[in-house]
Amino acid sequence: MKTKILVVDDEADLELLIKQKFRRQIREGIYEFKFAANGQEALDCVQANPDLDIVLSDINMPIMDGLTLLTRLHDLNTVVKTVIVSAYGDMENIRTAMNRGAFDFVCKPVDFTDLQVTMEKTASHVQQLRETLRAIQENNILKMYVDETVINFMARPGFENSLMLSETVEATVVFIDICGFTSLSEVLPAGTVVTLLNTYFDQIVKAVIAQGGYIDKFMGDAVMAVFRGEFHLDRAIDAALAVRTVIQAQQNTLPDGSAYQPRVSIGINTGEMVSGNIGSASLRRLDYTVIGDTVNVSQRLQSSAKPNQIIITDAIYAKVKESFQCQEVGEVHLKNKAKPVMTYEVVA
Repeated sequence: MKTKILVVDDEADLELLIKQKFRRQIREGIYEFKFAANGQEALDCVQANPDLDIVLSDINMPIMDGLTLLTRLHDLNTVVKTVIVSAYGDMENIRTAMNRGAFDFVCKPVDFTDLQVTMEKTASHVQQLRETLRAIQENNILKMYVDETVINFMARPGFENSLMLSETVEATVVFIDICGFTSLSEVLPAGTVVTLLNTYFDQIVKAVIAQGGYIDKFMGDAVMAVFRGEFHLDRAIDAALAVRTVIQAQQNTLPDGSAYQPRVSIGINTGEMVSGNIGSASLRRLDYTVIGDTVNVSQRLQSSAKPNQIIITDAIYAKVKESFQCQEVGEVHLKNKAKPVMTYEVVA
């Protein structure tokens, strides 16, 4: 990998010396040098070349000296490292340079063997720093696509050997659908559709997280959220009420000038379900999720809900009627259920 180095010095003969001493490395593409006569030119060069690895800088220069340059470099590039190359080798200058962020110090007249060792050490440090920053960035990107529960699961010792393990848990599942959004997506530009949907999803996610739930998955214009732990059913209903309120408060103007008022239909069910990695290990595509009849009923309750309705079964109503205001909706026929199910709407 090529190391890109900026040499900052007002002595023109130093540029010639460096090109001579490192001509083989330059020819073989190991080093690429750029040159500046003072600190201000150096700043311009750093700004124009964000992939620089090392700055070799003198201290005493016109317009802007090396110590001033050190205080300005970090604002432009947090990765590039500076090695001071100067005849001012007294401890005061060395300490000042180090305190201002210098990585190392080489005294003039330059010992080019020592300079090369210093550049190699500095380049290695910069490469490690870039890799660390890349790993942090990749981890942050991962968090955008993977639920925190999955990330914590991956952090467990020996998680690779337990990918296909599952467990039965008590939890509450909430299905939230943005009503009529599919038909809306057929007539709006793709950018408008994605922007609107992401705005609504972001508000739903915040309401779910505020009640200690997590997003299991996004499915088209619907969201599946799961609540576990103490009072998971109550927290799930509180989240559903919050989602309905925040989405009802939205009103968007579409590109044709018409107003759009989003609404949600929500189904909630609670009970035992299987939690684990579902998918194909050979294809390396697994979904850490919950499955089972409890989950299916929640989705079917949502399908039966009208806009702005939060639908639960009579069994759930019996559990929460003292905490939430509900009203009877009536019996509905749910897929794969032999008998109709009595349902209630959570009002407040």
